[in-house]
Amino acid sequence: MLRIVLFLVLIALAAAGAAWVADQPGDLVLTAGGFRISTTLPRFVFLLGLFAVAVVLLWSILTMIWRTPGRLRRRRHEKRQARGRHAITHGLLAIGHGDPALARRHAEAARRHAPNDPLALLLHAQSAQLEGNRDEAQRVFRAMAEREDTRLLGLRGLFIEAQRADDAVGAVMIAEEAIKLSPSATWASHAVLGFRCARGDWSGALAILDSNLSAGQIDKPTYRRQRGVLLTARALELETMDRDVARESVMEAVKLAPTLVPAAVLAARFESEAHQVRRAMKLVEAAWLANPHPDLADAYAHVKLGDSARQRLQRVETLAAKTPADKPGHIEGQLAIARAAIDASEFGRAREVLAPYVSDPTQRVALLMAEIERAEHGDGGRVRAWTLRAVRARLDPAWTADGYVSDRWRPVSPVTGRLDAFQWQTPVASLPSDKGATIESSPFEEAMLAAPPPKRVTAAPGAAPVEPPVMAPVPVPAAQDNSPPPAKEVPQEAANEAVKDDEPAVTPSEPANPAPAPAESSPPAATPVFRTRADLGKQASAPIQAVIPIVRAPDDPGIDDDGPSDEFTEQIGTPKADAKAQVGGWRGFWSRWGA
Repeated sequence: MLRIVLFLVLIALAAAGAAWVADQPGDLVLTAGGFRISTTLPRFVFLLGLFAVAVVLLWSILTMIWRTPGRLRRRRHEKRQARGRHAITHGLLAIGHGDPALARRHAEAARRHAPNDPLALLLHAQSAQLEGNRDEAQRVFRAMAEREDTRLLGLRGLFIEAQRADDAVGAVMIAEEAIKLSPSATWASHAVLGFRCARGDWSGALAILDSNLSAGQIDKPTYRRQRGVLLTARALELETMDRDVARESVMEAVKLAPTLVPAAVLAARFESEAHQVRRAMKLVEAAWLANPHPDLADAYAHVKLGDSARQRLQRVETLAAKTPADKPGHIEGQLAIARAAIDASEFGRAREVLAPYVSDPTQRVALLMAEIERAEHGDGGRVRAWTLRAVRARLDPAWTADGYVSDRWRPVSPVTGRLDAFQWQTPVASLPSDKGATIESSPFEEAMLAAPPPKRVTAAPGAAPVEPPVMAPVPVPAAQDNSPPPAKEVPQEAANEAVKDDEPAVTPSEPANPAPAPAESSPPAATPVFRTRADLGKQASAPIQAVIPIVRAPDDPGIDDDGPSDEFTEQIGTPKADAKAQVGGWRGFWSRWGA
């Protein structure tokens, strides 16, 4: 609306001026030398207007002629730029869907039409990487690193190529150069930080961490946690070399990251040595509430030096009572109690806390049960059964980072170099595929664990102790071929004394007058050992038990790498009760296993 009003005002002014000029009387005379021009004022104004228009037109024509070459060059350049942009766009799309030939063709077109475009250089380098031409990619990245606008991008490309070539030193040098150009480069600071941690340069790593905080790459809570991790790593390294610096570092670390398990364990150890028992217990309890861990339980148990095993058991029970029920690692409290109970010879208490986990045990549960059987009963068979079960049991939680499982905590991941990557969790490979799936026990393990505990047999004074059988034999179907393998020869007189008139002989068939066998220090593992009543009667006055070896049939698979065969023993009855022959027991079993 304002423009319309302004236009009308200008028209009115022009009309008023033209009317004023037309109303002026008189003539206008111009005299120059011998020339004299006389005309009216309206005519003079009209001629002056025509002259001005002609001058403007002429100036426009001359200017257009003068600027035509430049405009032609500019138009040609814009056309080349458009073609280059088109080639760059479609080349990046070709790289995105993995077509190296098309990417190379568009890269060549982009280099022809837009040789100085940074995206053209990037397309050329990425197409070379896609084709596997590393030399060409490095050449382009070096050219980009020499330009001011693409220097950081070129260093990034050279860093990636150095990593692919397993040139760790070159990669770190490139990353350090990138940090000098741009301290906020996340990839460069991450690489330098991981390298300094791997080299043990904790002071340099802390400096990089402070630089990351100043550049705004990490927030304050992340900075506190990562600084605590680095201080803990330095304290662990200096624990045996410079205990003062180690103590100072770990005390700062436990303030920054109170839930970090290694920091809490080491700080509690230093406080315990300084007789600050209550402070050490508080440090462990704070970390235990966030992440129950066996190292924390061990540090809590030994927080007071000189305590007895029963006192350590009571202290561990106090710590286990603080375990949150909603934590997935609440089993750690029960395992810690079982460990302390075994040390205190409270085997009933250890069995009680492990009872909910023995149906589907982890490796630590199975090994603890094996230790209980060994320490309480000395039952080698049960120990072997639990040990075999531990081999196939589910894995326990471990320090895991990026698929790498470590036997100890580390500050950085050896796979990616990520700081504070290790977490206490169950490795993925050990998780069952179906919910609630369990590992079935072999018949051997079931037979061992179903057997009653062994009874202690007291031998007569002055006689050697008699080892009783530790389990009831498990009957198995008879083999098709029961012919025994060659066995160690036994004198005929001893064999006759071992049986009654109507009892079957316990020795395999042999010639009437066998040749004496050469003396042997100990029979081979696969050779059956025969013991007679006379031999055992010389050792003890207790009821005599004749042990007969188990004869394996030719088609018996025996014991292979997958575990023992379920047909591992056989019970053979005796006609007379006074003989009390116990056959197929542990002596035959250990003879087969070479124990």
